[in-house]
Amino acid sequence: MLRSRSSTRRPHHASGPGAADLAAIAVGGGIGSVARYLLSAAFPAGHGFPWAIFAANVSGCFCLGLLMVYLLEVWPPRRFLRPFLAVGLIGGYTTFSTYAGGVMTLLTSHAAALADAYALTSILAALVAVWCGMKAARTAASLPTRILERRERGAEFERGAEFERGAE
Repeated sequence: MLRSRSSTRRPHHASGPGAADLAAIAVGGGIGSVARYLLSAAFPAGHGFPWAIFAANVSGCFCLGLLMVYLLEVWPPRRFLRPFLAVGLIGGYTTFSTYAGGVMTLLTSHAAALADAYALTSILAALVAVWCGMKAARTAASLPTRILERRERGAEFERGAEFERGAE
């Protein structure tokens, strides 16, 4: 007796991102990379402090902190938003390789103090930026709740004042 192939096969479960997820990452990464390129073209570093890459990395870290709070704590899950924005867009906009290349350029240009300053301030500023982004997002996300609470307290106060006037 022959069995049909479909009855002997086990269902296949995807273990990683699908083609649509990869496409979202690729599109976001392309946009982020172009934005970083335009920023670095507008403000070339030469052999000085690479301000454009520093700004891209720090602002990208701020945006990532902000975004992760909204993606994980505030907004309902959306399949392509995290791959597109966090991995693609911000991943393409920020750059560790260009940061490391900038440190090496400064070192080989005999600007060791500037290389050290760039290396350390980039890491510290990035960490502070992520924290600030998360703090700003949590504050902004709770703002509507606080506004409603104030309105309710104000309404309760007004009802209490009307009650006291009626009791007189």
